[in-house]
Amino acid sequence: MSAQLKKTYKFAIKSALFITGVLTVALAVILSVFYTFQVLPLIIFSVFAYLVAYSIIQYRVQKFIYRRVKKIYDDLTLLESANFRQKRVTTDMATLTQEIDKYARDKKLEIETLKVREEYRKEFLGNVSHELKTPLFTVQGYILTLLDGAIEDESIRDKYLDRASKGVERLIYIVKDLDMITKLEVGDLRLDIETFDIVELIASVFEMFEMKSAKKKITLTFDRVYKNPILVSADKERIQQVLSNLIVNSIKYGREKGTTEVSIENLIKNKVIIRVTDNGEGIIKANIPRLFERFYRVDKSGSRKEGGSGLGLAIVKHIVEAHDENIFIDSEYGVGSEFSFTLEKAK
Repeated sequence: MSAQLKKTYKFAIKSALFITGVLTVALAVILSVFYTFQVLPLIIFSVFAYLVAYSIIQYRVQKFIYRRVKKIYDDLTLLESANFRQKRVTTDMATLTQEIDKYARDKKLEIETLKVREEYRKEFLGNVSHELKTPLFTVQGYILTLLDGAIEDESIRDKYLDRASKGVERLIYIVKDLDMITKLEVGDLRLDIETFDIVELIASVFEMFEMKSAKKKITLTFDRVYKNPILVSADKERIQQVLSNLIVNSIKYGREKGTTEVSIENLIKNKVIIRVTDNGEGIIKANIPRLFERFYRVDKSGSRKEGGSGLGLAIVKHIVEAHDENIFIDSEYGVGSEFSFTLEKAK
């Protein structure tokens, strides 16, 4: 018979052979002692006994096992296992055991994933609450003070209104970043790919943060003079946001009188890599794997004094990956950091 026989067939064959052998030997002894021993009747009896034994054993075992195995499949189907619904019921216990083991492993992995997501959700909600609470309470404090009578003092009124306005601006900034990262994560943000000069874009970002860097006496510079344009294909507005976030971070964590240097290098396969390097405080190795998480902060107290939504690097990562490109980080604590990302050169 075929090598693909079910285990029940093999069991029935072996059992029937064993029973037939025992009965044949017993009949041969009885014939030899009490009657005349004849080979032909013994062979006929053996064949008949084997067929009867095999049929009964196969029928009973298969029915017995099938009913119980089918119940297992039905129980698993109640647990909404799509894989089991698609498979036909088998009485091969080895195959069934493998399927159940696989099912158990998949469910264990699913449960562990759900636990991780639940922890992530709790952490995320806590971070959002903290980020929104600070500016909200600040604005509320200034407005309540004004309502309590400070509004009559013109100098206090103007100062408190200005501070309340800055608190509202930070709230808007956080909400906008939350909206953007949500769209990026669900793939709902469309990219407007165009050809532009990356050197010119970096220079414009330098100009945007010239005053911010001047406060810490940090120099924003290229690694060399780029006389010719370097054309890339990407979403110009989003790449500007990537560069802005990286350069702002380099200023935020940079040393006073330090340097933020941007370089552009050619890579194979029609790619360029943009590097943003600073000689700031650097990042401890243990913190590097979590840098691109939402609201994760290396220096929680210092970074909040500097402002920001805590979503900058998470947005950077999503924008770069939305372009099917890669972002890298190389940092040494006390020496400085380098963030780099790739872009496709314009054809």
